[in-house]
Amino acid sequence: METGPLDRSIPHPTSTSADYTRKLGILIGGVVLMTIAAKTQIPFWPVPMTLHTLAVMAFAVALGPVMASAIFVAYLCAGAAGLPVFSGTPERGIGLAYMVGPTGGYLLGFLIASALTGWMARGRGILGRGIAMLAGLAVVYACGLAWLAQFAPADKLIAAGLAPFLLGDLVKIAIVAIAGSVAPGLWRRLRNRD
Repeated sequence: METGPLDRSIPHPTSTSADYTRKLGILIGGVVLMTIAAKTQIPFWPVPMTLHTLAVMAFAVALGPVMASAIFVAYLCAGAAGLPVFSGTPERGIGLAYMVGPTGGYLLGFLIASALTGWMARGRGILGRGIAMLAGLAVVYACGLAWLAQFAPADKLIAAGLAPFLLGDLVKIAIVAIAGSVAPGLWRRLRNRD
């Protein structure tokens, strides 16, 4: 039986299920890596220093805005459900109680940065990816500091929520930018075509 041009555009069920399985694997692996990044920390109060920035920016640049955002949403859902995925859990609380604590604004900022950075970095070289990650980092700090203002006095806000983290976050961004230049083929294979 001969097939016309429209028949070729219909995806084969096996390729769709394989694509779904691959995306689900990336999603689950991303949540696991995000949890490891959160648990790798230097304790500070009220906000700990973690590898969140590295993970968020790497996912955004390597996988694109949709998959990077999906990973962070799944991570937030796991945390909201009470799983100890966040940096201070279970010691500082779990679930929604933790999410509305001092780090809540940073969590929101990372979610927005996942989408923004992924969108801005699409098809860009090292400089464009670097600018996209800096824009994402600015969003993380804006949301984080605005929320942290409920927990820290205004005169201590920069010292508690920005100064200790800025240099480390810039180094993490540089690592992601360099990794993308050194191994662009790997990133292309991982990237979600969103």
